[in-house]
Amino acid sequence: MEQINLDRLTGLIAFARAGSVGSYTAAARALGVSPSAISKSVQRLEHHLGVRLFSRTTRSLTLTPEGRDLHERALRLLREAEAIEQAALAARSEPAGVLKVTAPLPIGVHILAPALPRFRARHPKLSIDLRLGDRFADLIEEGIDVAIRVGDLADSRLISRSLAPHNVCAFASPDYLARRGIPRSPGELEDHDCVNFRFQSSGRLLRWSFEQGDRTFDILPDAAIITDVSDAVAAILAAGGGIGISPNFVAASYVERGELVPILQEYIAPRSTITALWPESRRASPNVKAFINFLSEVFPTETAWDAIVRAKYSSSS
Repeated sequence: MEQINLDRLTGLIAFARAGSVGSYTAAARALGVSPSAISKSVQRLEHHLGVRLFSRTTRSLTLTPEGRDLHERALRLLREAEAIEQAALAARSEPAGVLKVTAPLPIGVHILAPALPRFRARHPKLSIDLRLGDRFADLIEEGIDVAIRVGDLADSRLISRSLAPHNVCAFASPDYLARRGIPRSPGELEDHDCVNFRFQSSGRLLRWSFEQGDRTFDILPDAAIITDVSDAVAAILAAGGGIGISPNFVAASYVERGELVPILQEYIAPRSTITALWPESRRASPNVKAFINFLSEVFPTETAWDAIVRAKYSSSS
């Protein structure tokens, strides 16, 4: 029987990743190579097998019927290779190599990125590949070690740990509130300029959730400005653009500098939880163990950003 060569093995890996994520660019990002390298590897594999694995257009990459039949087998090969790597990692006690972490952009920028130098100082043999964005990566298929996500996202293939509450509040600049007045209840928002957030992943606008007595209700404000980046919401508010909802960890630095004031905090409905998830296959990985332990420091029970917002609200109410 003819033995598989390195070039064909590379092609199978490229095919497995590209089939899972739906593009050569995303597969290249996951594997740390160029999109053209992925494309060429797949083309060589197609030539060798004598079948088309993908239907390609300028905007999409979809598996052909033959590609679908072969994709699950290629994934099994990839999973076995990763299981070998994880077994080798578990055999040593010291974290080393590359740790792939994914997180939403604002959590990555405001919480994780400033903490990573401290983590690397403890584990100098471990390098971090931090991937930020709204897209929900499939940890198993894309070889991600740890994901930080918002919400309780159950997946039988993953282990999860709650890190901290994902608290939000309404904010406005002192200048705006001096000009337009401070709303004392959610109903008064109709008389104000509002700045709202659009989710990049779904295109939906953020609904503002409030509690009043025993009633919980949502408001979709008639926004004067809409943006799809949390930091842009905070920047617009600080410039006097109106009232908006922001995660506390984004707004806290503005609050500390006196550029934003929290309002309506007693009406804000509880949101969700910031959660860490990692594959079952990474359970014994010293890299993942070290990072999960470190996250308990980064996300303490009493988070600094929530304390800042709460203290400022107490002093201004």
